[in-house]
Amino acid sequence: MLLCVERPKVLVVDDEENIRFLVASALLVQGVDVTAVDNGADALKQCRSTHIDVVVLDINLPDIDGFETLRRLRADGWSGSVLFLTARGDTDDRVRGLTVGGDDYIVKPFALEELVARVKVALRRAGKLERRMLQAGDVFVDEDAHEVRVAGEPVHLTPTEYKLLRLLLANLGRVVSRAQILDHVWEYDFDGDSAIVETFISGLRRKIDIGESPLIHTVRGVGYSAREPR
Repeated sequence: MLLCVERPKVLVVDDEENIRFLVASALLVQGVDVTAVDNGADALKQCRSTHIDVVVLDINLPDIDGFETLRRLRADGWSGSVLFLTARGDTDDRVRGLTVGGDDYIVKPFALEELVARVKVALRRAGKLERRMLQAGDVFVDEDAHEVRVAGEPVHLTPTEYKLLRLLLANLGRVVSRAQILDHVWEYDFDGDSAIVETFISGLRRKIDIGESPLIHTVRGVGYSAREPR
């Protein structure tokens, strides 16, 4: 589970399911409350009904585009930060995005860590970023200290193992597919063999699953799931 006081809220608006999952998962492990939608109309509904601190917004949406979505948000008086995440990299599009009220602009394909860093900058400016931890059973991940403990003892993970554990804990109780793991841990443009996921899962289990009840479960033919030990 996520240990938190009041989580900052980010809305991800993109018509590509894999991008929504990738960005949402990366932000979840930073202690951010994430909602994801695939069109501009739903984005407007979310911002009108719920307090949203930052919107990560695609331009090419199936109904109203990102520019018009933001224009309507600003007309409503919504004052949160907007980070455009889009395949449209022309200078004219960048200028228009900032002119209509955007705060930042990232072009796909993108580096996930850069996106997360820019969202965190926006949240810090708004005074919304809190110290966060992830926990399931005896496993604790301290994001600020970049530290993992199992039953109170520090455990050394490689950078890849650490990202994999963060992803699983951020999606506690949900199944994460091998393709989603590849996209999140090895990032958006990785094109490799999914067998690498099994190798790293095995290594992570040896370090994390030391009790009688395992944390990491295999869902055959689908992927993996972290579950609270019984």
